[in-house]
Amino acid sequence: MSSNEEMLPTVQFRRLADGQCQQLYWNCLEILESTGVRLYAPAALELLRKAGVLPTDGNRVRIPHGMVEKALTTAPSQVTLYDRNGRRALPVAGHRVFYGPGSDCLHVIDHRTGKRRTAVLQDVVEAVTVADDLPHVGFVMCMFLPHDVSQEAVDRHQMAAMLAHTTKPIMFVTNEFSGCVDAIAMAETVAGGAEALQQRPFVGCYVNVTTGLIHNEEALQKLLFLAEKGIPFAYVPSTQGGVTAPVTPAGALAVSQAGALVGVVLSQLQREGAPIIMPGWGGNMLDMRTTVQPYADPDKQALAADFVHWVGLPMFGLAGCSESKLVDQQAGIEAALTLMSATLSGANLVHDLGYLESGLTGSLAQLAICDEIVDWLSHFMPGVAVNEETVPLDLIDAVGPDGDYLDSDHTYDHFRQRWYPSLFERDNYDGWLGQGGHSLAERAAVRVSEILAEHQPEPLPETVQQTIQAIVKQAEK
Repeated sequence: MSSNEEMLPTVQFRRLADGQCQQLYWNCLEILESTGVRLYAPAALELLRKAGVLPTDGNRVRIPHGMVEKALTTAPSQVTLYDRNGRRALPVAGHRVFYGPGSDCLHVIDHRTGKRRTAVLQDVVEAVTVADDLPHVGFVMCMFLPHDVSQEAVDRHQMAAMLAHTTKPIMFVTNEFSGCVDAIAMAETVAGGAEALQQRPFVGCYVNVTTGLIHNEEALQKLLFLAEKGIPFAYVPSTQGGVTAPVTPAGALAVSQAGALVGVVLSQLQREGAPIIMPGWGGNMLDMRTTVQPYADPDKQALAADFVHWVGLPMFGLAGCSESKLVDQQAGIEAALTLMSATLSGANLVHDLGYLESGLTGSLAQLAICDEIVDWLSHFMPGVAVNEETVPLDLIDAVGPDGDYLDSDHTYDHFRQRWYPSLFERDNYDGWLGQGGHSLAERAAVRVSEILAEHQPEPLPETVQQTIQAIVKQAEK
């Protein structure tokens, strides 16, 4: 068997066995059927009424387990995102993993000065431009919440910036339901109409839900709208162990995923086959010493991914983040550990690369470092071929104990297959000093500046840009 034909294993990792996932699923069903959830959207309550589920106490519904299991038979096991030009980009399923930044950081560590400041719209433009160029960033999010534009229309400004400065798939976030409607209208303008966007969606929506047991009106409105449109969306209930869910990782995860299953049920009642993406993280806990919800804590890592793989749906993962306030050793360590965990567990769409300060601050230099970490992982994950070409016994015998392989054809044929970093330092000490003796954070900042100076994202047609800007201006009014 040749090296091209050899079936290579890939590295995978689990923290939950099948039996534990089954138990968690039963726990979720019990929560939904016995405890129930509150739904704050009349249209969602009406969908359930028509299906035979009557609310009590106003808007509290108890969803029978059979309804959940039926919904899981029609929700797609794969969601495909395309790029702006209609090319298949991200087949989100199985253990495939793709990476991107997050959204809505209030602050930015400016790569030019190293100082933390309030984010502005130009930061969104620069973040999207850098993400468009970084080779291992597969999808784009806005990364920052700009404070120099109308806050009533800030999500429209974010969407317009993403559409104009990348051809990669986009995961967008909106404040209110009307922002979601406008974002889809913009995307339909780019795609060439509603049907074209539905057939080849290059955008997906990240829907934030109040908690696993409380589903706010805006989240439910977005869910029903996107399901009807056939546009992929991630439905992610927030949980804070010790506050809105049990403090234990398993207890917090059960409440979170029960809420996600509510999204699966409602999406399939609205439109069978609607593409929904479950949260690939969960089991969060509020740090009782600081009241901060940490992003990079180890206790929750990989748990939700194992559960969602067992359920059989695509997921929206989280990694590449840090609690650090600087682009420093802690930031690098936590980014690498969370990216390793998410990649080994196959967390599909992994967002929040470049996040610092528990999601309050973003850094483009940190995003570039995360891209390097993902590049390292891309060489770590595949299996290794062991055959006559990779273990050339005839060559080893010919070179013998006293020769070397520097001038062999085999070395020339294969040395480029090994991993070579672009940011991580490998020179000797004098060589490093000769290049300026810069730290990783400094080298990453230079890389960001180079991208912004040299990379020109593919522009949108002028008429499309005008239509998008008209939607933004209308929202500002």
